[in-house]
Amino acid sequence: MSKKLFVGGLSWNTDDALLRETFERFGAVSDARVVFDRETGRSRGFGFVTFDEEEAAKSAITAMDGQNLDGRNIRVNEAQERPPRSFNTPRNY
Repeated sequence: MSKKLFVGGLSWNTDDALLRETFERFGAVSDARVVFDRETGRSRGFGFVTFDEEEAAKSAITAMDGQNLDGRNIRVNEAQERPPRSFNTPRNY
């Protein structure tokens, strides 16, 4: 079963390829993406890595959390499912 990890604290220069290359040593990576701002095109400083196997993901968390990647100490943990967004809910301003 696949497992998605959140990777925070990324350098503005880190791209998808470096993220994938860094985490592939722990196991097969099915997806590695740095999140970019739609308006500016600049990295938002975090990304996601999806492993094919849960054990590989656990190894990556243990080994990489707090480590240096591209000049920055990164945070690595399990990605949390985002609750569905409701666009019909009135806002209280």
